[in-house]
Amino acid sequence: MSDAPNSMIAIKDELERIEEDCIHSGKAQFNAGVRWSRYHLLLGVPAVILSALAGTAFFKDQPEIAGVMSTIVAILTALSTFLKPSERASSHKGSGDQYLTLRNDARVLRTIKLDSACDEAAAIANLDEITKRRNELNQASAQASRSDFEKARKGIDEGEAAHRVDRKES
Repeated sequence: MSDAPNSMIAIKDELERIEEDCIHSGKAQFNAGVRWSRYHLLLGVPAVILSALAGTAFFKDQPEIAGVMSTIVAILTALSTFLKPSERASSHKGSGDQYLTLRNDARVLRTIKLDSACDEAAAIANLDEITKRRNELNQASAQASRSDFEKARKGIDEGEAAHRVDRKES
């Protein structure tokens, strides 16, 4: 016979771990998305401006200046095509969204459903499903950089990820 109260405590503890992992992973993914969005702008905006200026230089009969600007535009465009910063930004944001969804599902299970709507078998089945989703998400998500993760940790430690209701004094 299992010790149901102890197993339910262990399930709650594991759900809290999953929530914490998801908060850190999600925030790191969002940070990576912001960083790649910045790269997209840093490559794209100068390419657009230099392209227009190169055209102007060409029509003003300044072929050397037009040539240099066109070469820079080609380099920036090639880098953007190779690095695909817009796609990477979108991928990281999508992963961040999925981590937050998983965190929310784990929190609702832990704080609401576990005590009022689950017996031990249902609790284990729900935990198994959430664990499976987390593992799949970990495998499918692009890796965030160490600096993205450190920035996430710092922000979380400063309360960026805490809900107002969770900060209320008891």
